[in-house]
Amino acid sequence: MRAGFPEFRLGSVLATSFTATLTERRGDPVERIPVPQRLVDWLAVNGLAVDSCTTDQLDLARELRESIHLAATAGALQEALPASAVQVINDRSVGGRAAATLTPEGTREWRLGSPSRVEDALSVIAADAISILADERDGRLALCASPTCRAAFFDTSQSRTRKWCEMNTCGNRQKKARFNAKQREDRSSAG
Repeated sequence: MRAGFPEFRLGSVLATSFTATLTERRGDPVERIPVPQRLVDWLAVNGLAVDSCTTDQLDLARELRESIHLAATAGALQEALPASAVQVINDRSVGGRAAATLTPEGTREWRLGSPSRVEDALSVIAADAISILADERDGRLALCASPTCRAAFFDTSQSRTRKWCEMNTCGNRQKKARFNAKQREDRSSAG
């Protein structure tokens, strides 16, 4: 973790974890990839190590992030996917050189082109978004119940009723707010 930057929010679903590089979208937005090196860091943490990143590549990544967020939000609300978002996702998906490989443990890993480029990593993220948006995976798209967050996330819980993008942040914040409101109510009833 590089000093001076907000921590990454890492999840088990690559595409929606990528959209979480911008949080608190309806409050005071927190940009978690403000400079090219932070994108390099995020990609490395997610098994998509690249050699370097330019400002233009960071712009491509942010455009993909916002397109995935728009499409995932529409999917969660069961609305039509925005054509412009679909186009960006498709363009990034075909714009890289990445291949799925099988490990001896039976898991999938991604091998990026050589030299590894940001575009290669973005193609993997776009492919992951496509698999979610095309309803190919077991789970459902949902929106965080936090009024300041509203992040799109992929709910793979058994009941498919998860309310928060992350319990440690948005869920705890909302529970604390309810607790404090109840405490104030109790104090004013007693006084």
